[in-house]
Amino acid sequence: MAKPAKKTDDNDEREGNELIEKLVGINRVAKVVKGGKRFAMAAIVVIGDGKGRVGLGTGKAREVPEAIRKATEAAKRRMRRIPLREGRTLHHDVRGRYGAGKVVLRTAPAGTGIIAGGPMRAVFEALGIHDVVAKSVGSSNPHNMIKATFDALDHVSSPRSVAMRRGKKVNEILGKKQAAEVEGKEG
Repeated sequence: MAKPAKKTDDNDEREGNELIEKLVGINRVAKVVKGGKRFAMAAIVVIGDGKGRVGLGTGKAREVPEAIRKATEAAKRRMRRIPLREGRTLHHDVRGRYGAGKVVLRTAPAGTGIIAGGPMRAVFEALGIHDVVAKSVGSSNPHNMIKATFDALDHVSSPRSVAMRRGKKVNEILGKKQAAEVEGKEG
């Protein structure tokens, strides 16, 4: 299901990088009208650059390819940057919630891999996270799981941003040994 998508339009060629497109799910939905039911297809797509940017899009159309195209365009418009530690994991453990969907995301040492359920795994692969442990505690609905994951990722902050917000230096926040590691890997 996962395939890298080469960018083609003018806006995308400026960036000059490939996006990772993950199709999370397709549903057949029905609208009841006077003469019976009208069926359409709804798609959920997660798209990312593998370097800390990720977006979520949904699309609905009568045909599957058109629904996927709409969802992909929506995901490209809604991309956001998430700070990563060493380009492979999160800076700290975090919880997210959306509706009945609750998730817990935990940092992991190098070599752990992505330990997460289907919809969350797609988000982490598109984002470029290589080591993370995630657990879905609430709903197993893909929409709610992904939105809860994005809620959690929105609350991730790097030591550098925390230090700037507090008006301090990174080594005052972390300590000198960890600050040297962070400065060397982020900078």
